[in-house]
Amino acid sequence: MIHLNWKDAPTIKTVKCEHTNAKKYLVSNMLTVGKEYEVKNETDEFYFVVDNSGHVGGYYKEYFA
Repeated sequence: MIHLNWKDAPTIKTVKCEHTNAKKYLVSNMLTVGKEYEVKNETDEFYFVVDNSGHVGGYYKEYFA
């Protein structure tokens, strides 16, 4: 269960949120446009970042630059 240690893991990089215009999900509660987030893990489709709640969440890469 490696995901339990992501919050304490070293930051891979930082990414800036470009928009929160989601078609299907409500993202604006957890991401702020213009804010930079620490990437803890990355896949082909998602960034796993420490979001506004202080927890690690997975978000589509389309929200970030």
